[in-house]
Amino acid sequence: MASTVLVVTALEDFTADRVVAALNEREVPVVRVDPADIGPALTFAARIRQDSPTWRGRLRTASREVELGEVAAVYYRRPTPYAARYQHLPPQERDFAAAEARHGLGGILTNLHGATYVNHSAAVTRSDFKPAQLQRFTELGLRIPPTLVTNDAEAARKFAAEHSHVIYKAFRGLPPGEDGHTGAIWAQRVDPDTFDDTLSVTAHLFQAEIPKTGDVRVTVVGQKVFAQQVASPDGALDWRRGNWDDLIHAPIAVPAEIEAALHSYLASFGLVFGCFDFALTGDGDAPEHWTAIECNPNGQWGWLPDAPAITEMFADILKEAAGHDAARRP
Repeated sequence: MASTVLVVTALEDFTADRVVAALNEREVPVVRVDPADIGPALTFAARIRQDSPTWRGRLRTASREVELGEVAAVYYRRPTPYAARYQHLPPQERDFAAAEARHGLGGILTNLHGATYVNHSAAVTRSDFKPAQLQRFTELGLRIPPTLVTNDAEAARKFAAEHSHVIYKAFRGLPPGEDGHTGAIWAQRVDPDTFDDTLSVTAHLFQAEIPKTGDVRVTVVGQKVFAQQVASPDGALDWRRGNWDDLIHAPIAVPAEIEAALHSYLASFGLVFGCFDFALTGDGDAPEHWTAIECNPNGQWGWLPDAPAITEMFADILKEAAGHDAARRP
């Protein structure tokens, strides 16, 4: 019977390290792999045929080996992009090799028969679009900020005229520069007088600024909900822009209506786990105090005070999926 947990992530992943350690404590077989290691450090062979309609074969890393049919659960975290493996190649060869690896090895790893995925990469991709998130929030009855997505300067100026303050948010982080380092563009207030035709170059997300009393990060794993109010010492509009070690945390109860909506949200996208961000406009006791901002389907949680309990929940879900007794150790 399949009993192995496959952890798909980069070598340096503090969040995955926590879960792997917890699975080891539970004596659950674990194989960790970064698909971008494909080459001498990662080889595989998978077969399928008419009378055996599931992929069978072996995956070998420098230290481990696993039969694909033995994988019962996949913890899909943050693998290195395939393109990084082929940076030394000319552009055409690089792009071809990366695409072949993604469709070949990636196609196998995302289609392991009967495996439970936390989360499946296709579900992560599907739910990673902010327009889809905001629409689903409204469908589930959650409050959202008035939002405009546009590349039209006149539409942006009209939107700004309708609201006291407007903020701009990037859809994604900055891609790696020539030095290989990535970056971020934080949520920030914008002056509509600066809107001009350069907005037409790409898409922009503008939102009415919420008169918030605080921010909340809600981490949902399976049926468990962990919520922390988060504050920056300098009162920054976006608490992510400062030193996370200086953030102030306080546990907060999530209203039952909000919690039910979050479970429905994850189920609708086929997700087991998600990190939700909310802006509070009151003390948080009533559902109308909670304004949904976004959901990261592969968010970070190792920095939260709840991290030990979140780790336990991840390990329990993967252990149960792998066919082991899900009861926690005393």
